[in-house]
Amino acid sequence: MDAVAVLGKTVDDQTRCVHYHSPVDIVAIRFKCCGKWYPCYRCHDECERHGIVRWEEREFGERAVLCGVCRRTLAIREYLGAPSCPHCGSPFNAGCRKHYGIYFALGEKNASCALT
Repeated sequence: MDAVAVLGKTVDDQTRCVHYHSPVDIVAIRFKCCGKWYPCYRCHDECERHGIVRWEEREFGERAVLCGVCRRTLAIREYLGAPSCPHCGSPFNAGCRKHYGIYFALGEKNASCALT
């Protein structure tokens, strides 16, 4: 398994960052727009000079989510709605669902529009 470099203002080796750092904040997202891994959209926005482009439903097979505990990558559809990592059982932050629309186009026709 290749090591994934998580960028941004991380505070530990389990992908927590200065913005989200509770015990269950353990995922990083590979951003479609740049292919880089960040713990959250705020880290991305602070480090990049482009807007976020969301993953479209037809791309939900892409391995674009990283569990910070076991370091395994998950397909987007495998991650969406999962209460915990299917590989190591570590719980995910249920509050992250509030931000799904930032990263993933869920049932929207114009999913490729860049967000600012």
